[in-house]
Amino acid sequence: MRYLLLVLTLTSLLLAACRPAEQPAAKDIARVGTALITAGPAQPAVSTNGFITTREELKLSFKVAGIVRNVAVKEGQAVRAGQQLAVLELTEVDSQVEQARQLADKAARDQVRGTALRADGLISEQDLETLRTQAAVSQATLRSAEFNQKFSTILAPRDGVVLRKLVEDREFVQPGQSVLVIGPREGGYILRAGLSDRDIVRLRLGDPATVTADAFPGQTLKGRISVLPGAADPASGLFQIEVALDPASVQLVSGLSARLQIEPVLAARSTLPYAPIAAVIEADGDRGAVFVLEDGVARRRAVRIAFIAPTAVAIADGLKVGETVATDGALYLEDGEKIQAVAPAIPAGP
Repeated sequence: MRYLLLVLTLTSLLLAACRPAEQPAAKDIARVGTALITAGPAQPAVSTNGFITTREELKLSFKVAGIVRNVAVKEGQAVRAGQQLAVLELTEVDSQVEQARQLADKAARDQVRGTALRADGLISEQDLETLRTQAAVSQATLRSAEFNQKFSTILAPRDGVVLRKLVEDREFVQPGQSVLVIGPREGGYILRAGLSDRDIVRLRLGDPATVTADAFPGQTLKGRISVLPGAADPASGLFQIEVALDPASVQLVSGLSARLQIEPVLAARSTLPYAPIAAVIEADGDRGAVFVLEDGVARRRAVRIAFIAPTAVAIADGLKVGETVATDGALYLEDGEKIQAVAPAIPAGP
């Protein structure tokens, strides 16, 4: 019996040794998103916040001092050319006009009588000249009073919108004191923003800009730099620029807060490779890594980061334009792993 068990055991071992060894299961090919490395500006865009306003601002005032009877408009209100916007109490002004008119009429009559008397030899030529002078002076006084009367009412010089209302009814104002600020519509809109000295030196007149705002989500305005200052604002230390906005389909209102991004033309003359943000793994400062596709295999490659743009990463060293990198799923790859792109490579870009 023992002999039989020994034979069976040896037979089992021999049969097991003769079987081919089991092969390990083949690893599945990883499916990943991919992107094509493209070229972009070698310097980052200039980004800041600013305010949208009309290109022109007209400060309107009264010619004479007085008490404001009525300001007939509110901030943000649209106005038409010739529309009455504000008026002073006219009692005193009207009285001055009437008094000047009566004095002018009397001086004119005196001059007519003096001319007749001179013809009869009853007054001297000098007396007649005095009457002529008095008539001329009284006419000038009348014109001045009528001018003041005319400019005791503020009329809209153009179609536009009221940007600021600076006085209220019954306030006393001085000659030339600003009462209203009007923004003419035909002048278009601009965006004003302050930049640091580091950014201002990279810009030139005409550099293209894009503008976004919470007031019109999902839409982008285009424009170009129209004003570059020669000096910084002493109060803020910033350089105040203006961007002329292209006509837009959205309804713009003066005072809107917006985000501004400017692409310096000078920076576009030299380029760097750009990779999608999702392609860069293990980023630490200016160091990172990507997986580059080479003949269906993921090859891990170290890269040096120049800067991060809104939608991509500018690579200073380690990648070339035209190479393909893994994006979605890159974090789970291993060096040398076979991969399959789930879709054609999407071009990366700033």
